[in-house]
Amino acid sequence: MIKLKNKPIITPNKAQEEEHRPPFYYVKKRFLMNKPAVAGLIIIVLAICIALLGYLVIPDKTTDANDSISMFQHQPPGFSIKVMKDRDDRKVEEPNWFNAYLFGRPNPFTVRPIESYTIEGAFVKVKEYNVQGKIDEIRYPLIDIVEPLWIGASEKFKADSLGNFRVEGDKVLYLDISNQQQSISIADLKEKFENNHIETRFYVLGTDLNGRDMFSRLMLGFRISLSIGFISVLISAFLGIFLGATAGFFGGRVDNAIMWFMSVVWSIPGIMLVIAISLALQSKDIWVAFVAVGLTTWVEIARVVRGQILSLKEKLFVEAAKALGVSSFRIIYYHILPNMTGPLIVILTSNFANAILTEAGLSFLGLGVQPPTPSWGVMVSEGFERIASDGGFHLVFFPSLFISLMVLAFNLLGNGLRDAYDPKTTTKQ
Repeated sequence: MIKLKNKPIITPNKAQEEEHRPPFYYVKKRFLMNKPAVAGLIIIVLAICIALLGYLVIPDKTTDANDSISMFQHQPPGFSIKVMKDRDDRKVEEPNWFNAYLFGRPNPFTVRPIESYTIEGAFVKVKEYNVQGKIDEIRYPLIDIVEPLWIGASEKFKADSLGNFRVEGDKVLYLDISNQQQSISIADLKEKFENNHIETRFYVLGTDLNGRDMFSRLMLGFRISLSIGFISVLISAFLGIFLGATAGFFGGRVDNAIMWFMSVVWSIPGIMLVIAISLALQSKDIWVAFVAVGLTTWVEIARVVRGQILSLKEKLFVEAAKALGVSSFRIIYYHILPNMTGPLIVILTSNFANAILTEAGLSFLGLGVQPPTPSWGVMVSEGFERIASDGGFHLVFFPSLFISLMVLAFNLLGNGLRDAYDPKTTTKQ
């Protein structure tokens, strides 16, 4: 009986496996080895999460985080105060969850800062801070704090009733906002008051120039900065790729005309061009910032795309596509542009940082996002007015820190992507 030797199973070694890796594998590997770039990416991901969550994660859920206590302006970080929320005598529509997520909730309360309170039957006596910061002792009807009441005279109540309500035994009769008579027990009134209308507010980063929560407004500022950066980058990418690809591929007079136009735009300082566009559109709305920033950052993309296409259009795969009768549009957008993904990603990342910085500068000058919308540039401008006053330093420091942090994160990410896509910077490990 002849025994056959078992043949060894040939398996590819590590070097052979590395040779069959796709190019993106090495890009990712080089990027993950760049710790500053990874840190920048983490910061950007956290910022995107905060921007997407928005009103779900901030303390002040009113529209634009605009709930203010005017007598406690520019208070330092860690400031806390007890407040009584007085229900306004008006009908407030409760938004659906989607509108509340996008735009916040309308504020149905007038906030009164207090030191203490004492309930006396159907009334509450509070020690309330006045505009000078001193304490006044004021007596309020509980029903007027808890429920919105009918304003004006009504035949449904006697002439001696106080403010369209009266106390009868252990109940309070009142006219609601629709001029309908209602009743509530004093015990239920006290429970509603203590559960829903008394709270202690803690301001992690203090209050701003109008007594609003700095932390909430800084968190909402991520939405403005990232959305303007994203939309302006889309606008600049569309214009830059279209004009740069057209100039590089067709050449001749088309190239000369587009290059002349790019040189003219390039010669104008970016911030001056943005201001000119804002003035030409005769508006200071947020969409103007989107358009203005986008229309000033496309030139660099166009120049890079043009240069890449000038070198790629002489390649054999482009000549083969022309010989097969493929249209110029298809050659550009399906054969040439995919080969310049790396440089485009790096430039778009850099433009994102420039867009955030430009928007902050516009808002600081009063030509971008307008108050009370929470923009970091607007917050720096407001703080700059009180920088020399007590507690004014943090009004400038925190929004400036957030602007610097986001610009740094995008620059670190852009540098990391540039090194990762350039095989000359590192070698395979």
